Amino acid sequence: MTQHADFWFDPICPWAWMTSRWMTEVERLRDVEVTWHPFSLSILNDGKDLDPDYRKHLEAAQGPARVAMAVREEHGQEKVKAFYDAVGTAIHPEKTDEPDEARRFHEAIVKALDETGLPAQLADHADSEAYDEKLRASNREALDLVGDDVGVPIIAIEGTAFFGPVMSPAPKGEDATKVWDGAVALASYPGFFELKRSRTSGPIFD
Repeated sequence: MTQHADFWFDPICPWAWMTSRWMTEVERLRDVEVTWHPFSLSILNDGKDLDPDYRKHLEAAQGPARVAMAVREEHGQEKVKAFYDAVGTAIHPEKTDEPDEARRFHEAIVKALDETGLPAQLADHADSEAYDEKLRASNREALDLVGDDVGVPIIAIEGTAFFGPVMSPAPKGEDATKVWDGAVALASYPGFFELKRSRTSGPIFD
């Protein structure tokens, strides 16, 4: 029987990107159907007392999430994953040396729209608040399931939700399905809340 999963991502988050590569592998190997949902870390942190450098980063990084939501609203849910795959590839494994983050994210958006055959004018939504309420609603949908003290990635399986898993590199093949089974088993127990250890490496894009 097909399992239905929901995955919330902000395109600028490298850890969500790593988990999405694993989730893509799981979808290939198991009878799992994933719905991909834009999420905004900028909106999540709106009004919070943040380090100035991180605040500047979030302000520059609003664009990809806004454009992902515009893709969903104007071209349908089925186009969201293709855009995420393309823009995430440009932002993460193909990261350029462009020092201006806002410009780098804009270039990634333009490249992704071109590669996916979506209209170039969708890039204008990077600086538009037109779909911010939709993004807020998507954030709230995820956080209502998993709680407020998390970011992305967030995964929900038939109503059971969890943050993570955070991994590097993304597991493939049998390893991917083992991690999936373990994550689903832990998340299915109502009394399970957290499992964590210190990261020993950054995202490994392979």
